[in-house]
Amino acid sequence: MNAKVSIARLSIISNTLLIIMKLAAGLISGSVSIISEAIHSSMDLIAAVIAFLSVRVSDNPPDTRHPYGHGKVENISGVIEALLIFVAAIWIIYEAVRKLFGESIELNAIGLGSVVMLISAIVNFFVSRRLYKVARETNSMALEADALHLKTDVYTSLGVAVGLGLIIITGINWLDPVVAIIVALFIISESYHLLKRAFTPLLDTAWPDEEISELEKTLNLLEVSYHDLRTRLAGNYRFIDLHILIPEDVSVGSAHAYCDKIENELIKTYKNLTVTIHVEPS
Repeated sequence: MNAKVSIARLSIISNTLLIIMKLAAGLISGSVSIISEAIHSSMDLIAAVIAFLSVRVSDNPPDTRHPYGHGKVENISGVIEALLIFVAAIWIIYEAVRKLFGESIELNAIGLGSVVMLISAIVNFFVSRRLYKVARETNSMALEADALHLKTDVYTSLGVAVGLGLIIITGINWLDPVVAIIVALFIISESYHLLKRAFTPLLDTAWPDEEISELEKTLNLLEVSYHDLRTRLAGNYRFIDLHILIPEDVSVGSAHAYCDKIENELIKTYKNLTVTIHVEPS
């Protein structure tokens, strides 16, 4: 089975189990911070499903309707996931403020809630590490977005666990919605960075400056005389097009072989790369 699909499926399973645990603990304890974490995990689950579907579609080969492939599906997935996180965070803040300034706050079984939050943090720590590993190996935007969701869940779960621990020590119940608000603000920050990273390639943005510098070094090592170098990203797919100069007396066959040599060397360096070369007489 495709590694990307397998890890995306693992994310779905782990999120589903954690939602059940957090929701049960939240309802038993009456803690809005635990319930906010259940909502956060629900968004993570939706994001995991979207990531699972997008990695399956993005790896489909180019076709008549999509001659450049389906890579941008992963970027669209990342944008949707970021927006979902943002909406969840706003809802958490609304509920926390309503609880803070409205009804009296009563909490039960806080110890149980703390244990559930710690278990959630541990599980998501290992799943997110695995997601990041596969995301880096496959240049998958969808898996990177999913890994970021779970990474934020690690921090927020630990934050809620600490907050509940302080409530046990101090007996100050209003700390619960305050912790929920802090968690939500952190989630909003993470969703902004994810949205920016996922949306930018949809505008055919060039590769990062450091990667373009490495590409130029590779072309110089190949002793290529070139200009009008352009790059873009589409999910885990990369595209390069450039103009190269070849002496006028070189035959068409030799020019073609030279272009193939350049293309093959670049493909060795960059995965899922498509190179378009325009030949000009020097």
